[in-house]
Amino acid sequence: MNATDTPRPLTFALLRHLADGEFHSGEVLAGMFGVTRATVCNALRNVEDYGLILYSVRGRGYRLAHPLHWLDADRVRAGLGAARDELHIEILDHAASSNALLLQRAAQGAANGTVLAVELQTAGRGRLGRTWHSGLGDTLTFSLLWRFKSGLAALSGLSLAVGVAMMRALAELGVQGVGLKWPNDVLLNDGKLAGILIEAQGDMLGPSAVVIGVGINLTVPEALRGRIDQQVTDLASLGAPVPERNLVLAVSLKHLTAVLHEFAGQGFAPLRAEWESHHVFQHSPVKISLPDGSHILGTVLGVADDGTLRLATERGEQLFHAGEVSLRKA
Repeated sequence: MNATDTPRPLTFALLRHLADGEFHSGEVLAGMFGVTRATVCNALRNVEDYGLILYSVRGRGYRLAHPLHWLDADRVRAGLGAARDELHIEILDHAASSNALLLQRAAQGAANGTVLAVELQTAGRGRLGRTWHSGLGDTLTFSLLWRFKSGLAALSGLSLAVGVAMMRALAELGVQGVGLKWPNDVLLNDGKLAGILIEAQGDMLGPSAVVIGVGINLTVPEALRGRIDQQVTDLASLGAPVPERNLVLAVSLKHLTAVLHEFAGQGFAPLRAEWESHHVFQHSPVKISLPDGSHILGTVLGVADDGTLRLATERGEQLFHAGEVSLRKA
């Protein structure tokens, strides 16, 4: 899907009515929304582009193959605990990119703790210019705006700190076997379960505003896997019931808020040991890909207090920054 494939409001209204997974008559749907049956048909024509399977049976109507669980701001707030008063949650049906939209709002003075959660992203972004693919109802994509008194120079290691928050959230949700990959991926059984994208505005000396984008795969349809150029996985692969999306969002935001307060006061250093304990490549041989196309082989020693990767190479210990390189198992 590309950014021009913007769903119509009627499409989302119909999908909300079909969310229960039961058959609904096209004639009844047309009367309900004051349109013709042909209009209903046209509005639902391309929903497979959103990762959905829709059955259309003459005499019975339309039915989604699987029920849709929509995000609800009130249900999310109910699970936030002490963070409830700090966060301002908005749910959007669709957006090109929640990070891009929230960066615009940040520049216009949006409040600290603003959260944009998007049902369907049409142009989601990942690190190093990659595309984040998502379907309707099978992933959780959201962005959080956090304002720091310090400048950009003091934000080193923030993406790793966010990784710690996501590990804590997944642990609370009962998800086992998850690990972190430097600098900002969450892995499960060697596949990418979640990604983190940090984008900042401000001065080197402060203040600064950071938009933290998170994407979590709950259930990745086979049709969507074919568009992704790396190994991915989802919570459904564990075989247990997938946690409800509103709960996943609430628990993630709760732990993110706690970690961001800790990071604002003390930086990444107090979180370093916890992050290293979850790093899937800790003490393992890896290959670093540099921007010029060259490679460096070494063994991961860990990370420094500012989140830079420490690698033992034939030239001795070398440090690598997240924006420069890509890390793979050797």
